[in-house]
Amino acid sequence: MKRNAMQELIEWKEQKGRMPLLILGARQVGKTWLMKKFGEENFDKVVYFSMDQNPQLQETFKLDFDVDRILNTLQLISNTRIDENTLIIFDEIQEIPLAIQSLKYFQENRSELAIIAAGSLLGVALHGGVSFPVGKIELMRLYPLSFLEFMDAIGESRFADLIRKADFETIRVFRDRFERLLKEYFYIGGMPHAVQAFLNDRNFDEVRRVQNNIVQLYEYDFSKHTSGILSERLRLVYESIPSQLGKENKKFVFGQLRSGARSKDYEEAIQWLVDCGLAYRVRRISKPGLPIKAYADLQAFKLFIHDVGLLSAIANLDVKTIVEGSRIFEEFKGSLTEQYVLSQLISELKTEPFYYSAERSTGEVDFVVQISGEVVPIEVKAEENLRAKSLKAYVDKFKPQIAIRTSLSNFHEEDWLINIPLYAITCLKQIVETKSGK
Repeated sequence: MKRNAMQELIEWKEQKGRMPLLILGARQVGKTWLMKKFGEENFDKVVYFSMDQNPQLQETFKLDFDVDRILNTLQLISNTRIDENTLIIFDEIQEIPLAIQSLKYFQENRSELAIIAAGSLLGVALHGGVSFPVGKIELMRLYPLSFLEFMDAIGESRFADLIRKADFETIRVFRDRFERLLKEYFYIGGMPHAVQAFLNDRNFDEVRRVQNNIVQLYEYDFSKHTSGILSERLRLVYESIPSQLGKENKKFVFGQLRSGARSKDYEEAIQWLVDCGLAYRVRRISKPGLPIKAYADLQAFKLFIHDVGLLSAIANLDVKTIVEGSRIFEEFKGSLTEQYVLSQLISELKTEPFYYSAERSTGEVDFVVQISGEVVPIEVKAEENLRAKSLKAYVDKFKPQIAIRTSLSNFHEEDWLINIPLYAITCLKQIVETKSGK
């Protein structure tokens, strides 16, 4: 599968003063495949070490941080001479936290070596009493396949390229095709194994089986890596996300977890899910200033999961919703559509979304993002009714240079907003830069 992250890895390889790279991401998003594929295509040799249940490696990093000794042991284990033309891969590195700490000494003493490490639960391991090598490593996030990557994977690259070029005149001609592809993406999502299951025989039931297995793996991780109380709270929070998003007001409410639930009791569980890449926290702002993060309300937020396909699986949506008009975009109050837009903003545009609501008003703007020096409000419309009263109120109050509505309608500009088709939301940055003259 073609992944955007491959180009990021190539740029990392060419850096002067390159540091070890740590890839963060949830389980099953394709970290192992990406590292191996990158190594095969860009290095003479690749040595791969999985830290999971490997007693030899456990002992290797337990003794000390003598890089020459560690390197010699790695050469013996892999039966390969390691030099500057070799890519060293440490997979599941969270299983040996001392290996994370050792990256500092590799950077200080053998900086010519190329090292990539990855772990599915790294956010948790970093809080386990291990000295994290701040300033000695580079970090990269890997997400599920975006909609553009999904189209590339299933042989629809020519349509993905129309979106990359923001060719809205041609996109308009193929509107039905894009809507069909988007419906499929809402159900399948971007988890590589689910996409591969679809590619194998176009069997949606097999896709759902794979997705359910992934969710079960996540819940197994809850009990494997945490104590009994935290494990139970993780499960409660994770399984509550669809119902939380199904409310008219999608703000996360602790009382929906169980009677008397308090934020202080569940904050660790929420942060755990966020650190591990299994959930996205979208905080509220009541004023759109720069930098936008400075105006975030730390108490009010929405919680999404990291893949629209897994959200549809947890919500147990029937496959027939794909073919019945636009029903899939409107399921449980458009939550799938908001989940989709959020994940594209994060994975493709590398921006951190917030949402806006006034102090004494029910009006709410779904997302507010900072792009190319502009604070841009985004209203997400799943249904055909395109009235955007909340967005209009926001525009009248704050007078942003650019306001966006994303819906199933074609690209068009009105006096006070720009409508971007849902399937082309990743054109947002190009539109903002064009309109702002940047």
